[in-house]
Amino acid sequence: MTYLLALLLTLPLYALAEETVAPATVEDKISKALSDERRTEKDTERDANRQPLKTLEFFRLTDDMTVLELLPGGGWYTKILGPVLEDKGKLYLSIGTNAASKLIENNPGFGSTEVIPFDGATRSEVEERRYTVPEFSFGVRKIDLALTFRNMHNFDEAGRANINAAVFESLKKGGLYGVVDHTRRHMQPDGSEVWRRIDPVLVIKEVEAAGFRFVDYSDLHYKPDDELRYEVGRKSVSGNTDRFTLLFEKP
Repeated sequence: MTYLLALLLTLPLYALAEETVAPATVEDKISKALSDERRTEKDTERDANRQPLKTLEFFRLTDDMTVLELLPGGGWYTKILGPVLEDKGKLYLSIGTNAASKLIENNPGFGSTEVIPFDGATRSEVEERRYTVPEFSFGVRKIDLALTFRNMHNFDEAGRANINAAVFESLKKGGLYGVVDHTRRHMQPDGSEVWRRIDPVLVIKEVEAAGFRFVDYSDLHYKPDDELRYEVGRKSVSGNTDRFTLLFEKP
C-alpha cells in the first residue's frame, strides 16, 4: 500500500514535467529564422561570412525589443529580425525600404514589422557617388536598438550626421546603436577603389558628436588578408572585406 501511494503521488509531478516546455531563447529564435525556407540559397551562403547569430548577440538583441533597421536593402537581416521579434517585440524599417517592403507584405514572420516611409535621400552635390539626407525625424520614440549594416559609406558627411541625429532622437535613454561597415584605412583619401569603405575612427567621432557614448567593438568581421585598398565589389575582395562592428549607447 505504501509503495502504491508513493507511485500515485509522483505521477502528477511526472506528467507535469513531461508537459513543461522551456521557452525558446533568442538564440533558438535566431537559429530557427536562419533555417527558414524564406531565406534563399544566396542568403545562406553568406551566413559564414556575416555571422548573424554572433553579430546580433554582440548588439545585445532580445526578442522583446523595439528595433529600427536602417537601409535594409534586400532584407537579408530583416528575414532574421522580423521573425525573432514578431511575438514579443517590434521591428521598424526605414530608408531604402523598397525591396524589404515587398518582402514583408502579407508574409508570415513579419506580423510586427512596419515600414517608416522615407523619401528624403538625394544625390550629394559635394561628394561624388554618395547620397545625402536633410535633417529629419523617424517619428518614433523609445526605440531599444537601431542597426545599420554596411550602409554609412553611402552617405556624405552631412547625411551621416543627420541620420545619426535622427537615430539618437528615436532611441530611449540607454538605447543602443549598432553599426557595421567596410573598413577604410584611417585618414585614407577618398577614391574610386575605396569609396565604399569608411574610416571607423571617423564613424566613432561622428556618432559621438551626435550625443552617443561609444560602448564596445567586435572583431567578428576582422579580415587580416583584406589589404583595405581595393573596391569591395572586386572578385578578389567580395565576401572577404574587413568590416568594423561598433556599438554605441544613448546616455
